[in-house]
Amino acid sequence: MNDNDRTILTVTCYGHFLSHFNMLVFPAILLPLSGRLGLGMADTLDLAFWMYLLFGLSALPWGMLADKIGPRPLLFLFYFGAGACGLSAAMLVDSPVGFALSLAGIGLFSGIYHPAGLGWIACCVSKTSTGMAYNGMFGNIGLAMGPLLAGLFNWLWGPQAVYLFLGVLNFSGVIFLLKINKSQCHTEHKKVSGEDTSSLKGFAILLVCMMLGGIVYRGATVTLPALFELRGAGIFSTLSQLFKGWNLSSNVVATAITSALYLTGMLGQYAGGRAGEKFDLRYSYIFFHLMTLPAAFLIGIATDVPLVLLATVHSFFLLGMQPVENTLVARLTPPALRSSAYGMKFVLTFGVGALAVKIIKMVQHTWGVAAVFPSLGVVSLALVATIGVLIHFTPKMKSE
Repeated sequence: MNDNDRTILTVTCYGHFLSHFNMLVFPAILLPLSGRLGLGMADTLDLAFWMYLLFGLSALPWGMLADKIGPRPLLFLFYFGAGACGLSAAMLVDSPVGFALSLAGIGLFSGIYHPAGLGWIACCVSKTSTGMAYNGMFGNIGLAMGPLLAGLFNWLWGPQAVYLFLGVLNFSGVIFLLKINKSQCHTEHKKVSGEDTSSLKGFAILLVCMMLGGIVYRGATVTLPALFELRGAGIFSTLSQLFKGWNLSSNVVATAITSALYLTGMLGQYAGGRAGEKFDLRYSYIFFHLMTLPAAFLIGIATDVPLVLLATVHSFFLLGMQPVENTLVARLTPPALRSSAYGMKFVLTFGVGALAVKIIKMVQHTWGVAAVFPSLGVVSLALVATIGVLIHFTPKMKSE
């Protein structure tokens, strides 16, 4: 990679870290918030519905705007807007309505990153899959640090401190933007070697794949911390005995396990980036999703260490496919519409994926929390079948 690649990735990687950090703080303190607000788990989870919905639905208009004015001003708006809403959430944490509105603002401004940042990488970083892999790894750090730091801050100072810290982290993103000069902000479209593989039909099928994947992704991320807390009693008991003087809570143990799991997912991101460089993108894509299926169905009956191991396998492959998927978007769309294409992706991945919150609520009320991951496994089966259709209707594709 050249100096321009590294400069762009410095900014986009921090943005990717924050966009996921912002979304993963809430589920990490779901049960403590339930106790503070006097609401059931499902009703507390419902407070975040608009955050997750706007995180996705706003992606298309943000992407269209990024294609017109470039990524830099939008990323500034992301850092400032999400920071302000984080501070608002801290001040209104005891008001369900005010807190839900603040969360919605965090989702709206965080929705800027993916279409603006990924469109920038696709157009201006010399090796698409490698750039997406590094960028994805920092997203994983956000996934990992969100639960870990949220659990730690909640343990020490309570939920208000969690969102004060979130606000400060977002405001600090402006510092990274100051390193970018205006000449590096124009998304000059690089030429991709080989045959033009852009395809309206292929992209439409890929959108269906990404919609189903979004339901699985959001369902997994909002469920895991609470699942570890509810079904990891043996791990908590063992660690409490080992660290008697620490006064551990089940929440901080569950969030620490979730963070470790997402850090392992970084290896999946790297593996996905390497697979995207070496093999046909379409077959790499279906392989990674196929590998999530056994773990998804077995998680429903697992507890303690087996639960953690199965969740690690599931997350490794679910997160590992992202560099491949993002490169497929770049290969199936014309360069001038890249940010808009990523906007369409994240409308479905995170916007429609927000329905996972409602689905989980329904599944939990009907069959219990143990049925959540097997239900996500059924969605993954439909996803794998749809990738088969994508393979049938598109030509062989490499990253470059």
